[in-house]
Amino acid sequence: MKTVPRKTVYKLSIEDLQYVASEVLERELTSEEIAAVGNTVGDYLDWFQAIESAIYRCIPSGSHASTT
Repeated sequence: MKTVPRKTVYKLSIEDLQYVASEVLERELTSEEIAAVGNTVGDYLDWFQAIESAIYRCIPSGSHASTT
């Protein structure tokens, strides 16, 4: 398999963090809180399941490898 250069496919921005904070805390995060949340949010994302779900949604079913 050919190696693809590293490229980000999806990322969360500080604006994303601040939007959620304003919704749930009714205030913005401090820079220390942004760092803490930013360093922790990945622990709550099931990236494998998200990618698998996107593959099954976007790739026609006839293109999936056989598991038998």
